[in-house]
Amino acid sequence: MDTITNIEIGPILWTIFNFLLLLILLRVFAWKPILSALSNREKTISDALNRAETAQAEADRVLAENKKAMQRAEEDAQRVLRESREYAERMQAEATQKAQDEGRRILDQAKQEIERNKQQALNEMRAEVANLAVGASEKILNETLDPERHKRLVEDYLAQASQGAAVNN
Repeated sequence: MDTITNIEIGPILWTIFNFLLLLILLRVFAWKPILSALSNREKTISDALNRAETAQAEADRVLAENKKAMQRAEEDAQRVLRESREYAERMQAEATQKAQDEGRRILDQAKQEIERNKQQALNEMRAEVANLAVGASEKILNETLDPERHKRLVEDYLAQASQGAAVNN
């Protein structure tokens, strides 16, 4: 028991003094730089987080703009496609209408040409019939008609033939 009661205060005091001196030295020389380094590190991390948040917000904004631009481009493409389809349908309708009009015009021209040819044939036939009638009359009468009488007979015959043709039509 002697060793327990026999406590030497000198080494204890020197130990406490050394410990306090170490704390003071650490505080003066190490604590401030460590706290400053920690503070700088905290500030750097905070700035990096802020920049990351800003970059994330900017990326979200650009992504939203890109989506809107893609949507507008899709709408424009659909509009152009719809307009092209409508234009093609109009062109087809116009071409069909032109073809029908041209067909009607050609048909009308053909009818007019047929009517002209018919009239020409009828006129030629009337002239031939008149010549045959005059020739037959001359042979029957065995005489030559004077030109005035000849002309009157032909006109009378043509008038009768025209009336007969009009009645038949």
